[in-house]
Amino acid sequence: MTVYVIDDHPLMRDALTMLVHRVKPGLKIIPIPKLNVVESTVEKNGAAELFCLDLQLPDTLGMSGVQLLKAKFPDVPLAVVTSSSASEFEERCLEAGADVFIEKSNSPTQIIAALRSLLITEEDADDEAPSTAGPTKLSKRQKQLILMLDQGLSNRDIAEKLSISEHTVKVHFWRLFRRLGVNSRTQALHFARTNGWLGI
Repeated sequence: MTVYVIDDHPLMRDALTMLVHRVKPGLKIIPIPKLNVVESTVEKNGAAELFCLDLQLPDTLGMSGVQLLKAKFPDVPLAVVTSSSASEFEERCLEAGADVFIEKSNSPTQIIAALRSLLITEEDADDEAPSTAGPTKLSKRQKQLILMLDQGLSNRDIAEKLSISEHTVKVHFWRLFRRLGVNSRTQALHFARTNGWLGI
């Protein structure tokens, strides 16, 4: 599996490549300078495990890069890594299908934490355990999230308690909601109570 870093600035591509290697050494990382060569590059270099996308490319406008990647590669995690401000673009990117929004001004530690949530597969192995009776097996982190939801904690509170970034919290919730087949915190709590998970 391969990580594709899509950014028109060579220095940023190199920096992201180094950070991804710190998250998961040994990954194949392919730099791409613009969006219109992504498909041919993936065909040549192999299936994508993750896309890291800059919003401001020569051949994109606004959300167009996110929308195009999610249309063509709907099952591949997408991290938007950009100099655009989170206050203006984060919600729009997540609604368009991005899994995490990372500002380039963040510290390397914050960026690594956000990327780790998309690349580390320990929880994925738990999540994908076969089940014939619906999503009854949760990872340790997902059980923590359910309990924290029940306590009414905000994303910021959860991030501080778990010593992770708010971006990572959002990704964990996205995975949890997808796992349970729900769309909100309220629905997730209802599901948990119905299945007796809050007594765990």
